[in-house]
Amino acid sequence: MIDTKALREKVLDLAIRGKLVPQDPNDEPASVLLKKIREQKKQMVKEGKLKAKDIKKDTVIFKGDDNLHYEQFADGTVKCIEDEIPFEVPDGWAWCRLRNLFLVGSAKRVLKSEWKSNGIPFYRAREIVKLANDDYVNNDLFISEEHYRNLKETYGVPAAGDLMVTGVGTIGKVYVVKEGDTFYYKDASVLCFENKYSGIVSEYAKLMIDSPFLQSQIHTKTYGNTVDTITITTAKEYLCALPPAAEQQRIVDSVNNTISLIDSLESNYQDISAMTIILKSKVLDLAIRGKLVPQDQNDEPASILLERIRAEKEELIKAGKIKRDKKESVIFKGDDNSYYDDIPDNWAECSILSIAEVELGKTLDKAKNTGTYYPYLRSVNIKWDDVDLTDVKEMKFEENELTRYSVKKNDLLICEGGDVGRCCIWNSEQDIYYQNALHRVRFYGNCHPKYFLYIMMYLESIGYLKRISNGVTIKHLTKNVLASIPFLLPPLAEQQRIVEAIEDIFSKLDAITDNIS
Repeated sequence: MIDTKALREKVLDLAIRGKLVPQDPNDEPASVLLKKIREQKKQMVKEGKLKAKDIKKDTVIFKGDDNLHYEQFADGTVKCIEDEIPFEVPDGWAWCRLRNLFLVGSAKRVLKSEWKSNGIPFYRAREIVKLANDDYVNNDLFISEEHYRNLKETYGVPAAGDLMVTGVGTIGKVYVVKEGDTFYYKDASVLCFENKYSGIVSEYAKLMIDSPFLQSQIHTKTYGNTVDTITITTAKEYLCALPPAAEQQRIVDSVNNTISLIDSLESNYQDISAMTIILKSKVLDLAIRGKLVPQDQNDEPASILLERIRAEKEELIKAGKIKRDKKESVIFKGDDNSYYDDIPDNWAECSILSIAEVELGKTLDKAKNTGTYYPYLRSVNIKWDDVDLTDVKEMKFEENELTRYSVKKNDLLICEGGDVGRCCIWNSEQDIYYQNALHRVRFYGNCHPKYFLYIMMYLESIGYLKRISNGVTIKHLTKNVLASIPFLLPPLAEQQRIVEAIEDIFSKLDAITDNIS
């Protein structure tokens, strides 16, 4: 599987470390850019466009003669911050705080009584998350146009190039305001990083905030007992790696091109993966209808196998080793009552109870269970064609329960609840036990358990198991329902040939997807 999320994160990580595009010594250094921004801020204070408090905590980060990083504060004091600097940046780059790049603020509160059903869109964090992910926003909250005009005149509204950042819940998602965007936003749940200063490319700022380095700061410096929250004060202190303005744009272009290639790779992989799933389902469909491998007329017919199994079961019933299953029925092909058309010669139509003992495991009840602790399997341990033994629990079993609830080699285990029908084969010589969320299927007559696993896999792939299972919120594949599933039984030798053919085709399909990952 291609981890495209990790690839995207790696691209962003390289970008903010100055390792994605080459540096140009002719670019104006970021230190000069930061100095210009400081001068621009002072001029904006004089013009009344900023308040003195907006710049009084600005700092300058520099490298001293001892090659260590220091931060100089407005009062002239200097502090060594070498332990905060995570990596070296290229010549021409500079470290700074986010407050040096943006005016960080939130919205003037809009009372709930002022929310409207139409007008100017009013966005909360959930809408910004969608916009950040390029998803469609079907907004249902608005404020009146008059209210919007008043807010714009008195407090200001998001402008093109500003960054809207989710500050509550799903934090750190970024949307860059585009030309023509007209909206207001909910106080506290969304922060606005106002891009008022020259030389900061908004798209670079977005990928910088999206990078693992900034996201780590965002998620480790949060507040709130129940919901993660970014405060304005905290956001201003984020440490940022700033390239020259010209390099910011080169980085944005390179990231966009690289991410586009990753998206294309992901799309191709998903197309191939989807096709592989379809092909596997088709292979299974052919297999259970007798069309995957040729029939051999020398094979013992399945009808004789069924007769031998019935005789075997009768002997076990007489010996008291099993009880007669009242739910068992004999399926035969009449003129018009077959579930399948064109049944191959030597095949027979039957149900699971005709060829196997099907039993649920022991009910987990700590108050009633007594005896000695033994490991047992739960539905979470059962994967498709695999058993996950990383988290095996223990339950008490009495001595007389061990045989009844044991799992032996070649038993098929089928999930009764939840992800109904998911199944695997127990291939170990070591016995284990199982709970009532699982059906244990123990075959008679040396029937091949893997063939029946593939039948279940096919029925799951077409959604049949969920359709026939009981329950609205939680599905249950009861024994009655399991017994009602008709299937075609091939001769023993053909069961083996079918399993081998399926595994050969599946391995080749898996190799194709593995080779592009």
